[in-house]
Amino acid sequence: MTAELSDSLAGIGVLPVIVIDDPRAARPLAEALRAGGVGCAEVTLRTPAGRDSIAEMSAVEGFLVGAGTVLTVEQLDASAAAGARFAVSPGFDGQLVDRAMSSGVLAIPGIATASETMAAMRAGVRTVKLFPAAQLGGPAMIAALRGPFPEMSFVPSGGIDIDNVADYGIDGVLCVSTSWIAPRAMIAQRDFATIAERARAFVSRRRS
Repeated sequence: MTAELSDSLAGIGVLPVIVIDDPRAARPLAEALRAGGVGCAEVTLRTPAGRDSIAEMSAVEGFLVGAGTVLTVEQLDASAAAGARFAVSPGFDGQLVDRAMSSGVLAIPGIATASETMAAMRAGVRTVKLFPAAQLGGPAMIAALRGPFPEMSFVPSGGIDIDNVADYGIDGVLCVSTSWIAPRAMIAQRDFATIAERARAFVSRRRS
């Protein structure tokens, strides 16, 4: 099942990172993203609205939603119960990975070094988040890690926007994580039309 989830994310190619303050905005946000050609989102748990927003988005047909900034097993369990299909963490935690796997949730732990990549491999992970991508060298860092880890897929996150997303059109990139598509303030303003437009533009640039 997790392999299918990974394939779905790869097919979409873009993973919007969502910081949301009002779960009532979650469903129309998911619909706007889907209309813009992006059928997924990572809803961070940085606000109290995160879990309820995951539940709202998971009810949108054909939309794949996951939890972001997952730091504890308790957060993972609550997110999975709310409908999260994948869980993204800023770093690697073997306990989180084990719980995700036993729950049928795709774990995408964060890595910043070759040692952390090796730890993720030992835990059975084949998709990792490179974070913070821009500060770590972006595409050049991914290309370097792909040498010793050719079976690993990367989700670069941090510092990626429409101006540099095309740089990540390289082997080994599963999908590109970005907060550019749906900024927190734009969600709060309910400017879903602009979010849909930004999604379309980002997808187009990603594939160029």
